[in-house]
Amino acid sequence: MKKMSRREAFKQGLAGVAGVAAGTSLARASTLGVHTDPHVVMTGGLPAGAGIDPVAFLTKFDYGQVSRRANGQTVREYRLTALDRDIEVMPGVFYAGWTYNGQVPGPTLRATEGDLVRVHFTNAGQHEHTIHFHGFHAAAMDGVFEQVPPGGSYVYEFEARPFGLQLYHCHTMPLKRHIAKGLYGAFIIDPPAKTPRPPAHELVMVMNGFDVNFDGENEVYGVNTVPFAYQAHPIVLRRGELNRIYLVNALEFDPLNSIHIHANFFHVYRTGTSLVPHDFTDTISMGQGERHILEFTYQATGKFMFHAHQSEFAELGWMGVFDVREDGEVAE
Repeated sequence: MKKMSRREAFKQGLAGVAGVAAGTSLARASTLGVHTDPHVVMTGGLPAGAGIDPVAFLTKFDYGQVSRRANGQTVREYRLTALDRDIEVMPGVFYAGWTYNGQVPGPTLRATEGDLVRVHFTNAGQHEHTIHFHGFHAAAMDGVFEQVPPGGSYVYEFEARPFGLQLYHCHTMPLKRHIAKGLYGAFIIDPPAKTPRPPAHELVMVMNGFDVNFDGENEVYGVNTVPFAYQAHPIVLRRGELNRIYLVNALEFDPLNSIHIHANFFHVYRTGTSLVPHDFTDTISMGQGERHILEFTYQATGKFMFHAHQSEFAELGWMGVFDVREDGEVAE
């Protein structure tokens, strides 16, 4: 039997795929591929069962519960729980996800270099899970060998180093399944207070996708889980304001992902570990686990598209719009 491509599956609304959706959900999904207009795709608003509001997620940071040690060091404590839950990735299309705190991506954790980070992890799922943090830490904090069984818990503790844009994700085998299911999130470590980044409008974008029929290929793509979310609901920017995107590639099954912005260029800070940019471009490709900080300013108002420069990804959900306005101008 000829294998159905992911585009064909999408255009046919994923009909006949067991476990994706049922009854009216499949009927509703069957209309999605007929229209490329994201406003049609998002009729009725963002999917209620997505687990996150992708618009709010852009600027939501978890700084943890803050205290200080006797030596003056800042301590930040976070609580992450692995939970199994169905995620409505598009209206009427559900995915059986594994999540941190019930959302994909997990919360964006934020600290400053040198802070003591303490993460209280509870596994409320049905499989073993861990949290592996990119950055510096002891072997016992690596989230590889200290598997946490269902109902178990573990405390990860380390100093936040080095500054930059880091990533956290489950490191339980089979690794591709645990990441594809949704166990990942961004971890921002700000530079020390004496060398801060300049003020900017900051946005978190975690590039991901979903294999909704479990054939080892993604059928839908997006940023912060919901395909077409930022085309149906454009991101408002201000003319002349510095914008900073914390961009993470958590996409499984596809070797590369990318971002391209229209009518502008951005400075690239690779992994965010330098305060001096490495490149000035309008397109960057990234492998899984790569993350970069992008900075740019629009000098003209209007609506400008941004999207993956793998055209298939863009057509299947990874596209959005910046709505650049004058300062004080109310968005439509």
